[in-house]
Amino acid sequence: MASSSAIGKLSREEFRRQKDLDAARKAGTAPAALDEEGRPINPHIPQYISQAPWYLDTGAPSLSHQRRPTDDRTSTKLENWYDRGAHAGPAAKKYRKGACENCGAITHKRQDCLERPRKKGAKFTNKDIKADEIIQDVATGYDAKRDRWNGYDPAEHKRIYEEYEAIESARKKLREEEIDNQTTTDLAAVRKVAKAGKEKKEADPDFGSSDEEDADDDKYADAADAVGQKLDTKTRITVRNLRIREDTAKYLINLDPESAYYDPKTRSMRDAPVKDVPPEEAKFAGENFFRYSGEAPEVQKLQLFAWHAAQRGNDVHLNAGPTQGQLLHEEYKEKKETLKDVNKVSILAKYGGEQYLEKAPRELLDGQTENYVEYSRAGQIIKGKERAKARSKYPEDVYINNHSAVWGSWYDLSTGTWGYACCHASVHMSYCAGAAGKEATHASTAQALLATSSKSTSSQEGRTEEPRGHIELNYSKKRVGEGDVALDKERLAEAMNEEKKRKTWGGDDEDRFSKKKKGLGGGSHDVTEEELEAYRLSRRNTEDPMANYVDTEDAY
Repeated sequence: MASSSAIGKLSREEFRRQKDLDAARKAGTAPAALDEEGRPINPHIPQYISQAPWYLDTGAPSLSHQRRPTDDRTSTKLENWYDRGAHAGPAAKKYRKGACENCGAITHKRQDCLERPRKKGAKFTNKDIKADEIIQDVATGYDAKRDRWNGYDPAEHKRIYEEYEAIESARKKLREEEIDNQTTTDLAAVRKVAKAGKEKKEADPDFGSSDEEDADDDKYADAADAVGQKLDTKTRITVRNLRIREDTAKYLINLDPESAYYDPKTRSMRDAPVKDVPPEEAKFAGENFFRYSGEAPEVQKLQLFAWHAAQRGNDVHLNAGPTQGQLLHEEYKEKKETLKDVNKVSILAKYGGEQYLEKAPRELLDGQTENYVEYSRAGQIIKGKERAKARSKYPEDVYINNHSAVWGSWYDLSTGTWGYACCHASVHMSYCAGAAGKEATHASTAQALLATSSKSTSSQEGRTEEPRGHIELNYSKKRVGEGDVALDKERLAEAMNEEKKRKTWGGDDEDRFSKKKKGLGGGSHDVTEEELEAYRLSRRNTEDPMANYVDTEDAY
């Protein structure tokens, strides 16, 4: 099948002929299409496989874009790398035009030179001209370009072993010297342990690994205390910066789900898991404790200064130039203090008031004197003088209006107001009434009023039987003419006349019950049974809703 890009846009007739040709090739009646190398193309291959993408299309039918490239890639293997430090023969004797002005090598320029900058370069001195480097062209492939260990010499790792062996030998030597300075008893014990280790090693030389042999060599050193320590080696505690598997994890210190939050992604716990334990005594006090202790706050201040300086256009970066940032921070703090002192002097020179900034002596601030004062158990002074009370600039112990206490010395819980403790008056600037004022205030409270009302009720119950019977008679059914109540007919007739006159004059019930008793100048009048009966009869006759009722409908 030909490529669609090579065919281009077909007409309807050409497209029909192409479809017929593809059908004939699939049926076997027409020969198959050939690629660039003359190999036939299977007509049953789908179009999305046989059609080449636009960036690999050659304009002819082909399946080369589906095959592995056959070019030789030996030049892009991982073993190919630069020969570090290779120089091309001996160095030149004189400076050459176009060479580096610093070292004299012609393979690079001055801005690319890796030698130490000289005070006078090789261009002007013609001395110590370096040899030319060998420029190598290493063609790296995709894997070689991204290999982090490409060009690493495994032989360099041997230097690390040699360095650690030198440190271990020095440590053993230091332990031996420390053991020699111990007492004879300790030295004898150490020699005994070392001798036992040697006998075991000589008895069975073929048994055991190199680690066990090293352990036997260090037995005499482990039995003694380390330098600067006087503890038993069995109970010695060492400081570890990393958590080992035997240590308790942060999230297992407190299993309460309401305790400090643990972030499993970052393995951090900001708050302390146990709140009641002081941070100095806790196994783990939280990330914030370490963040705000030691030198961490100073580093945070330095980082904040670097950010502010970078925002103002200064080239300050804490990670790129830590020394530069620290020096600039110190310089900034010195200038800030100087400017602060200058502003303070200028303000004091303009407005004055320097005497108010002077600090009082420390003896006065702390209250420490040489005066000896001795007190008894009751708090009374036995020897010495009593310390003078501190006084304020406001007037003290000034009483007005005959008061013996200041305003606000008493608080009324029932009303929630302040007052004077001498008279319990809650009105400011009032005159003091003394004990009488206290009694009046107590009597006017709600509790006192309720107590008085209860007493009056009990006193009314203790009266004679005659008034009690009179009251019960007024509030019972006997006062309306029922029962054994005997009414005087003359008084009842007189009361009826008085009630008619009152109705005629238009008086109300209050006028009737508030009239004065004849012959008694300001005394109150008691309502009699005859007057109550007259009022009931007149009220019933005139105000009965059915008194004037007339049935207009025919009876059945």
